[in-house]
Amino acid sequence: VILGKYTWLSYEDVYIKAVNFGNGLAVLGQQPKTNIAIFCETRAEWMIAAQACFMCNYQLVTLYATLGGPAIVHGLNETEVTTIITSKELMQTKLKEIVSQVPLLRHIITVDGKPTTWAEFPKGVIVHTMASVQAMGAKADTGNKQPSRPVPSDIAVIMYTSGSTGIPKGVMISHCNIIAGITGMAERIPNLGEKDIYIGYLPLAHVLELSAELVCLSHGCRIGYSSPQTLADQSSKIKKGSKGDVTTLKPTLMAAVPEIMDRIYKNVMNKVNEMTSFQRNLFILAYNYKMEQISKGYTTPLCDSLIFRKVRMLLGGKIRVLLCGGAPLSAATQRFMNICFCCPVGQGYGLTESAGAGTITEVWDYTTGRVGAPLVCCEIKLMNWEEGGYYNTDKPYPRGEILIGGQNVTVGYYKNEARTKKDFTVDENGQRWLHTGDIGEFHHDGCLKIIDRKKDLVKLQAGEYVSLGKVEAALKNLPLVDNICAYASSFHSYVIGFVVPNQKELAELARKKGFKGTWEEICNSPEMEKEVLKVLAEAAVAANLEKFEIPVKIRLSPDPWTPETGLVTDAFKLKRKELTAFYQPDIERMYGTNVK
Repeated sequence: VILGKYTWLSYEDVYIKAVNFGNGLAVLGQQPKTNIAIFCETRAEWMIAAQACFMCNYQLVTLYATLGGPAIVHGLNETEVTTIITSKELMQTKLKEIVSQVPLLRHIITVDGKPTTWAEFPKGVIVHTMASVQAMGAKADTGNKQPSRPVPSDIAVIMYTSGSTGIPKGVMISHCNIIAGITGMAERIPNLGEKDIYIGYLPLAHVLELSAELVCLSHGCRIGYSSPQTLADQSSKIKKGSKGDVTTLKPTLMAAVPEIMDRIYKNVMNKVNEMTSFQRNLFILAYNYKMEQISKGYTTPLCDSLIFRKVRMLLGGKIRVLLCGGAPLSAATQRFMNICFCCPVGQGYGLTESAGAGTITEVWDYTTGRVGAPLVCCEIKLMNWEEGGYYNTDKPYPRGEILIGGQNVTVGYYKNEARTKKDFTVDENGQRWLHTGDIGEFHHDGCLKIIDRKKDLVKLQAGEYVSLGKVEAALKNLPLVDNICAYASSFHSYVIGFVVPNQKELAELARKKGFKGTWEEICNSPEMEKEVLKVLAEAAVAANLEKFEIPVKIRLSPDPWTPETGLVTDAFKLKRKELTAFYQPDIERMYGTNVK
């Protein structure tokens, strides 16, 4: 596509649209404190609909646009919604197939105009456009009755998290939780205000994006909407030679998941490798010089304007803070972003269950691999986990399971008392604590580092514990690896892995080794598997992995893992259960048995 300029709505415009939409929903019969679902891509209408629900005290049920059919049906039926807000495209692709399985559904509201009507919609379901609902609301006589305003403890959002395991859980987030969370986050971003432009493109059904946008709205920033496919000039949907969204919008703030940052890092590094040796050496020299200067607390204005300007322009040239969350960012990528984009990269840690808030690094902290100190809205403590051998008395750093306590800790899981009791506790002072399942260590300056995950631990046959996340983190940054999932079974003595190889790098390796064939043939070839294993083993040794942690056999996957395949979540976290099921024949082949 070739895209035009951005068109803007003022805060006043948005307020009127939201008020009218809220009143229009009341005309359709929506009652305060009842559920209403939104299932839509990230766009202005999503936020306007959400603000309308917040004002009128409707409980907004959010579902990722990439969730599979059964998960969507589960969420809609569990919350008993009668109205769903969606887009034409999602209605025609995802909703059409499942509407018949949602018996209580009465109204579908499309945010982008009327779709062509079909006969196959079940009787009793009415399709409206957002504009027509707003028109109803504008006409409605609401003069005499006051809208019911929410109190802090009322539920604002029921957010379904795809979770790395099983069917999605609905996390109940109160108005108080949201305000606490965004207060904590905003405090870490210096001089946030009306001069800032934020680019929104991650899924709004994800707590990272929703809280980041609410931080911006609460400080009068502008938000320009985008999508992962139209973000940059090089993005897949942008016509070659025309402008991506960052180039047109020139944002000052941006949130990203590591998957996207890793992609930028690899793209730039591939470009650097294609330079003449003079250019390449100049780039590396400037890079190393700047790394040294940063660590001493100095800036490098000359390098920035001469060498790194071009890289900076990839994101529009005006970014002043890059926020990263959703999964751990590797040290190499974080350093690269700090240096080449000439702006701090804040790493944050939070969960849907903590309203997205937990920790964020300070902008002047250039150390890598840490997620920063607790935000002002919460406290964090470490609890001993004996099975994993982590104790808060460990030296030099106390270690243990991360517990987050404070006003941002959510109410619990919707209609799931048992799970709520397991993951949340209340202490003697009445403060709620969330048991995150993540293992962390505290450094002397009060910053947290995530070092492990409870669920990732597998005990090998000989009794050694392997942290799959640790193995993946050590190998994920190789140019040859686009994605990797480590697997281990307690019935066997070694680790195996599934690897999505980088097409360019693997093709080059095949050429060097004189292997000819299609992409599928390269990936299915046992000799290429061996070659890739050699590269992985070298990297594993360099990363100080134990001998038993190094994958002994691998499967090269010719197809990438995307949320659509159901093998990774929306934030590109691995879904181990699904990956295991998908690669079951390969697991059996690699272990040479039928493994349980």
